[in-house]
Amino acid sequence: MVLISAPAFRLPGLCAPHGIPCLSNVQIVSIIDDDASVRAAMEALVRSVGFVAFAFESAEDFLRSPRVDDSACLITDVQMPGMSGLDLQNRLIAQGSHIPIIFITAFPEQDIRSRAQAAGAIAFLEKPFDGETMINLLRTALAARS
Repeated sequence: MVLISAPAFRLPGLCAPHGIPCLSNVQIVSIIDDDASVRAAMEALVRSVGFVAFAFESAEDFLRSPRVDDSACLITDVQMPGMSGLDLQNRLIAQGSHIPIIFITAFPEQDIRSRAQAAGAIAFLEKPFDGETMINLLRTALAARS
């Protein structure tokens, strides 16, 4: 993800200087997938229902971002180069974060599904999945955090 800093340009409801949404008035959904087309499609879907979306190419990129502390929900691929979605879930839990996580995967394996759900995953969806299913899961996850 590339953030373009434009100190002279500021939208209402955004924190200076980087145009990062303020916590007080938005629900942020972070999307983590190594496939650019999946990231773009998920970002568009999340924004289409009124949530703020940030997309990351890797779990490591997400962990280095300010979104770690203010995301209300994560949508993450299971299998990615470097840190997997399950590794990310374990890292967040170890850090004391209990952010709702929706896993998506093109390679559904029962063992991985069981591990993700045992650690608190909201859902484990096989690609391709229905957009309405994802929207309903997001709404449920975000309503529970409100």
